[in-house]
Amino acid sequence: MQHLLYCPRQCALIHVERLWAENRFTVEGRHLHGRADAGKRDSRGGLRTTRALPLWSYELGLIGKADVVEFGPAEPSSLNSQNSALSTGTGVPYPVEYKRGKPKPHEADRVQLCAQALCLEEMFGVAVPAGALFYGKTRRRCDVSFDATLRALTRDTITRAHELLDSGVTPPAVYEKKKCESCSLIDLCLPRAPAGRAKRYFDRALADAVSSAGPASE
Repeated sequence: MQHLLYCPRQCALIHVERLWAENRFTVEGRHLHGRADAGKRDSRGGLRTTRALPLWSYELGLIGKADVVEFGPAEPSSLNSQNSALSTGTGVPYPVEYKRGKPKPHEADRVQLCAQALCLEEMFGVAVPAGALFYGKTRRRCDVSFDATLRALTRDTITRAHELLDSGVTPPAVYEKKKCESCSLIDLCLPRAPAGRAKRYFDRALADAVSSAGPASE
């Protein structure tokens, strides 16, 4: 979903065509996630911290992993009596996602975090009202409230992601200097290539092949 909001073509190249390439930004991000995931599970002052927690939602068709989920003290009013994990004292989950760089003007990071919250709500049977994004450049958390607007955007993005993956079609490139120049897939995407150039090349090659073959024999 984050890839889709950042660039639909990037999303399709990664998840439909299974293409990938590294650059400085992806390596930095991978190392930051690695440090977050490698930390030990701990419990202090009633706060339990779990790392690299697998996530899923049968309702939304999602599967993934949270960098960090903090569980505060259980509140009886928030517990679902039919959920054994919460009934034994697990508190309300608070997802924390680690990102390189600094806060961004688009909603991709917030939607990714909200999707984690939707998974946690289904898994643990309790409302997850908020979480946080930790940015490596600022070394600070940005609190995120999962309000109705963000939840609606997240669900809409999930639907769009399923539609894109089901279609198997990669959208055409749209060049945006800031986005494209920082994307690790720029040499695979070729966003500045003239539209239709590849199609014209193959059309000419096919016409030349037909011409050189001559008339078909009876």
